[in-house]
Amino acid sequence: MAASGLPPLPAQFKTIQHFLRTAQELDKREPVVAYYCRLYAMQTGMKIDSKNPECRKFLCKLMDQLEAMKKQLGDNEAITQEIVGCAHVENYALKMFLYADNEDRAGQFHKNMIKSFYTASLLIDVLTVFGELTDENIQHRKYARWKAAYIHNCLKNGETPQSGPIGMEEELDDENEQASSPTPSSQESEPSSTFQSSNIPTNSYSGIHIPPGAHAPANTPAEVPHSTGETSNTIQPTPQNVPLVDPSLYNVQPAGEIRLTPEDFSRAQKYCKFAGSALQYEDVNTAVQNLQKALKLLTTGRE
Repeated sequence: MAASGLPPLPAQFKTIQHFLRTAQELDKREPVVAYYCRLYAMQTGMKIDSKNPECRKFLCKLMDQLEAMKKQLGDNEAITQEIVGCAHVENYALKMFLYADNEDRAGQFHKNMIKSFYTASLLIDVLTVFGELTDENIQHRKYARWKAAYIHNCLKNGETPQSGPIGMEEELDDENEQASSPTPSSQESEPSSTFQSSNIPTNSYSGIHIPPGAHAPANTPAEVPHSTGETSNTIQPTPQNVPLVDPSLYNVQPAGEIRLTPEDFSRAQKYCKFAGSALQYEDVNTAVQNLQKALKLLTTGRE
């Protein structure tokens, strides 16, 4: 694969081609997410091979592309502040996951929702440029990859998929998850493209356990987050499930002896940024949860 402005992809970098392709697809509608997809690809490529001349040439060109994007997006807080950038990418990944999950629960199985599940899992990988993933993100990534492979195989074999995590009782080990994640075909350029079935073992996923809350909340976005003109069924929004507020936070009084560290302030700011970003997608549940975490941290010094 030769991305725009890049030399042919070295064979050693096969694992990053899907992130670069996703970046191309998002260049116009989500340039910030596209930037971080390329940043993840570059960081991963550096770890794979930065000494081979062909690899070095590719990485240098990719770095030039990143620098050009950074200048173009220089006034965007999601580029200049990692906390905002992390929230932006995470919420876009969640939006894609929620769309696919809502389609799944409504029994609307199609290529676009498969691609959304898979792309959501890729974007959760991209979040590692900001640090370690949360347990929730790890669970969402595992579930999204399982669903993309499972639904693809069902449609390929003429079977009707089951909605939700039905029949998934056992945890997959990490090695099996890595080996069996679905891989888009080399010709894929649009969200509706098919998957390369040879890379998706039909029985690779025996099932996993999805804890409560891993499914999309009731306020799942109704529109396809990456629509390119292909018509899809619209799901009507349902009433939101807002989490209960911790009663102890109503009359909380800051303790005089509490001394917050710079790291505490940074984490509190991160929670507030996450809350603000979640509200952009009308995700009240996530916004409330993060605001509560920030308030508790600032008033007790503990999370």
